Amino acid sequence: MNQGSTTKGIMLIGEKESFLIRVLLKKLGEAGIEAFFVQAKIDRVDAEWNRASAVTYYLDNAEHVKPDMMHYLQDKLNETDKRIALIGEKTDAEETKRYLSDDLILEIFLRPLDTDKYIDVFSRHLIRLSSEEERKSILVVDDDPTYLGVIREWLRGTYRVAMVNSGLQAIKWLGMNTADLILLDYEMPVTSGPQVLEMLRSDPETSSIPVFFLTGKSDKNSVMQVMSLKPQNYLLKSIEKDELLLKLDEFFRK
Repeated sequence: MNQGSTTKGIMLIGEKESFLIRVLLKKLGEAGIEAFFVQAKIDRVDAEWNRASAVTYYLDNAEHVKPDMMHYLQDKLNETDKRIALIGEKTDAEETKRYLSDDLILEIFLRPLDTDKYIDVFSRHLIRLSSEEERKSILVVDDDPTYLGVIREWLRGTYRVAMVNSGLQAIKWLGMNTADLILLDYEMPVTSGPQVLEMLRSDPETSSIPVFFLTGKSDKNSVMQVMSLKPQNYLLKSIEKDELLLKLDEFFRK
């Protein structure tokens, strides 16, 4: 299994493979950057997702933003720790941007497109990704999107970070990727942290992945209950950034 963020190439999404998109694909190829077009349909994008290290959404003049597609992209970018660039008119780009977290947007390119700048931005981004491939990867599982965002910002400079907001999404993600460590929320609706841990341990593909539970309860009985499931460790959700990084560094140095 491969971590999605370490694959090569740029996925160029659009309503249709227009002349301008074909020109951009050609220029990327001439610059030595693998790139491919995918029509802006969720099933088609999903089928090709793991071929890409980064994504570009090319907004045509007459294109209306599709909320379902944007929600899909927001979740998928979070899950795989990838970035997206937007190309379009200012109003179209601003409307699209409303659906995406700022930290997921690599760059916004207004038309007419400055192709040289576009290629330079992605060349630098792919080089940076290549240098990060040796970093340890961490999957964070929590149903609180605000908490996920904070943890991702804390860890991003040191680790490759993927995020999902439910236990079932974690199992699905691990069916196509792997991680060096899972930070797993102990209390989640539908499928709790302990249930996820049980599923992980019952599958030979995931049974050896270390798990740290995330818990908001620090009283002795709660901690004993968490540790009775024998995770590698547990972390209080009130932990500060420096302490979290220290604990993770100590764990990976063992």
